[in-house]
Amino acid sequence: MIYRRYVAIGDSSTEGLEDPDGHGGYRGWADRLATHLADGQDEPVEYANLAVRGLRMHEIRQTQLAPALELRPDLMTVFGGVNDTIGLHCDLGGIAAEYDAVFRDAGDAGVTVLTFTMPDPAAINPLGRGLRQRMFALNAIIRATARVYGALVVDFERYPVAKDPRLWFEDRLHGNALGHELVATALAHRLGVPGFDAGWTAPLPDALPQPRPRQQLATDLDWAVHHLAPWLGRNLRRIPHGQGVTAKRPVPILVPRSVGEHDQAKSA
Repeated sequence: MIYRRYVAIGDSSTEGLEDPDGHGGYRGWADRLATHLADGQDEPVEYANLAVRGLRMHEIRQTQLAPALELRPDLMTVFGGVNDTIGLHCDLGGIAAEYDAVFRDAGDAGVTVLTFTMPDPAAINPLGRGLRQRMFALNAIIRATARVYGALVVDFERYPVAKDPRLWFEDRLHGNALGHELVATALAHRLGVPGFDAGWTAPLPDALPQPRPRQQLATDLDWAVHHLAPWLGRNLRRIPHGQGVTAKRPVPILVPRSVGEHDQAKSA
């Protein structure tokens, strides 16, 4: 399948946090996927990214879906709902309705929709055990809605590699550069891009040793001070996490090719 225009919508994950681009911004899996598409086909690829950090699923639909469809993509990635699940109030029925609307409208426009699920948060985040049922419910919504509308899914919940701590930034909410590349590689494989096989599902080399309880406690306390407390503070003051942030790539641009980059990333 050839894709000539790819548009990404979503929240901070799609925006690219925490995968610095070396120029004061963020790259992320969507940028990386766009490059993989350009490298894997003869036809040129245009790419736009409308994602903004901090948005809940209804805000993604309200602010990004119509502008995305106006760009007439033939491929659109959709991911959201994590900000809903980690909030004080989580309306799972509302999330399901939003996903239904997004997948339906994109499908009606003839767009190929690609999305993914989240791994078990209990393996990544100290608060994960309290969030895992919400996250599993979000994953179930994504799977079920994708099934109805024929959207493509990479089900990261099924693959242990996705919860390897080495793929996650120190805030334990966003992927690091290696994590973003794994997502991009998995999505490229799901799309059938040449050069991308199921090798991404294999565990990372050199199994990570289990930390001692005292080490884990110290690490968790450091995370709480430097990441959890500021996050809670912004929420208590009702400061939007995406305040003042606009879409980094609202207009489609031609994606330059960088053949061989994904091979280097996989061997790193």
